[in-house]
Amino acid sequence: MKKGLFITFEGADGCGKTTQINLLKKYLEENGHNVLLTREPGGKGLGEKVREILLNYDGPVSDRCESFLFLADRAQNVDVIVNPALEEGKIVLCDRHTDSTVAYQGYGRGLDLEKIHMLNNLATGGK
Repeated sequence: MKKGLFITFEGADGCGKTTQINLLKKYLEENGHNVLLTREPGGKGLGEKVREILLNYDGPVSDRCESFLFLADRAQNVDVIVNPALEEGKIVLCDRHTDSTVAYQGYGRGLDLEKIHMLNNLATGGK
């Protein structure tokens, strides 16, 4: 069986990522491809719980804690949703992925970029 394809969409909030993802999904499906949508943070199950914490927690959250929550969500998303879909030959479209951590936690929060790359690698299983 042919392995799938993983395509991520990055950009600022409100820039049109979701619109573009939905347009590409429609196009791919109309051309006979099996497509799965996912997002970070989120996805399903545990990922949605992490998303809820990240978006709705009203107390202080340290920069490192925020990073680890995003990374935990990413590991869960990759292991439970993305990798199985790719093994089934699906095209996976993901709203945000590793570049968001580099942008928001690295450049935005000033965390060490080398460490962020290492942690992203750990969270994605090196893929």
